[in-house]
Amino acid sequence: MALNHLSADRSRERPLRIAMVVPPWLSVPPPGYGGLEQVVAVLVDALAARGHAVTLFGAGREHRAAADIVSTVPDLQFDRLGEALPELAHLARVNQLVTAADFDVIHDHTTIGPLVAGRRAVPTVATVHGNPVGEYGTVLSDTDRGVGLVAISHAQRRLNPRLPWVGTVHNAMDVRGVPSKRAPSDGPVLWLARFSPDKGPDAAIRACRAAGLPLVLAGKCNEPPERRYYQEVVRPMLGEDVTVVLDADRDAALRLLVDARCLIMPIQWEEPFGMVMVEAMATGTPVVALNRGAVPELIRPGVTGLICDREEQLADAVREASRLDPADCVAHVAEHFSTERIAIGYEEVYRRFIAARMPHTGIREPVRAGPG
Repeated sequence: MALNHLSADRSRERPLRIAMVVPPWLSVPPPGYGGLEQVVAVLVDALAARGHAVTLFGAGREHRAAADIVSTVPDLQFDRLGEALPELAHLARVNQLVTAADFDVIHDHTTIGPLVAGRRAVPTVATVHGNPVGEYGTVLSDTDRGVGLVAISHAQRRLNPRLPWVGTVHNAMDVRGVPSKRAPSDGPVLWLARFSPDKGPDAAIRACRAAGLPLVLAGKCNEPPERRYYQEVVRPMLGEDVTVVLDADRDAALRLLVDARCLIMPIQWEEPFGMVMVEAMATGTPVVALNRGAVPELIRPGVTGLICDREEQLADAVREASRLDPADCVAHVAEHFSTERIAIGYEEVYRRFIAARMPHTGIREPVRAGPG
């Protein structure tokens, strides 16, 4: 979302009361892999810093965000990830707890949320964190027209332009305390993702082997499909030139990024964002990626990384990546993916959406109960 059109007096508008709804699986922020939860943690803290009152609705008691925490169930539901009922029950409890007297807007990050948001008395915007096609696209196509969807990239939005989009806001990263290198690294190439054919770990092995460079595969591997893919596809390809790190926590992942020559992203799908690319650049590590999804929106070619059209080009690219300046990578993240930028972007979406729900007044007052 472009930010230069914001009105000069926007800072004088009253703070908003925001209900932030996350899935019941992980804490905010997550201890390890969890891109959605990491982004929400950044957004909550940035909105609170701008004076807004944020209440986080999730599961369990482990959240550490700058918000009031309301837990709909005592324990995180990660062990039931993939089941529909835990998220449905969570959302039913949220709908019972969120009232128009207490909140101006609901920001929903769940998968099923857009389907049940139409009955809420409070306006709901929902961020779409996955690709809005296939079965997920079918779910989103049934979104109540009183619910506004937010894309995390222009590439994601183009995949299904008929959905009721109300904005596009790139994800962001809090770089405070994030280590970064001063000079290019001669360390191994790093692949950091979940073990899935969509993420291309097999292509990463082939590229690094062709380039004659060592590779670290640092992958999330705690769900049955991930474990099966690792055992059946990745493990038979391993050799002395490949080191495997399973389920690294965030601190370990950041250390791997700092030590890496580059991050390789041989994605085999239309990646809606790719937060790991921002994390890599924030540590000064350039990114080598295939030209899919949001990659061109995140990487500045020849400055913060290299974008390849074909897998055969990856080997040369990972060798060339070491000539890129880490300082350019860090500066790129600070300019385009800052916490202030995501907060201002969503704040604009909230205010515009609330105003659209009250066209007869144009006054930004709390939305009262009534038909959506």
